[in-house]
Amino acid sequence: MTQWPEGPAADPERARERYDSDIRAVRRDLREAVRADLPAAHFGLGTVVVVSTVVGWLAGPVAGALVAGAFAALFLVTLAVMRLRGACGREATRRAYLFSFGWANWI
Repeated sequence: MTQWPEGPAADPERARERYDSDIRAVRRDLREAVRADLPAAHFGLGTVVVVSTVVGWLAGPVAGALVAGAFAALFLVTLAVMRLRGACGREATRRAYLFSFGWANWI
């Protein structure tokens, strides 16, 4: 027999509603915690440029181009996915940019 916090006379429907509302609240908080904004994405792009320049200077131009190319490929793949999901024009570009470079929030 399932043990409910309210005791044996618990209403399963109310317990399910409470569970669903708690899950929604946790997911909302998680989305807010990992949300990227444009200034952070700009900083991420700047970081990629600086790192690819430094890597290109230290290890050779091919290595620097590989770093920059990897992020360019990530951006293009993300842009294609956004377009396939129905985002158009500037909105698709903005979402792809935030996904590709918004990680700078955590530097």
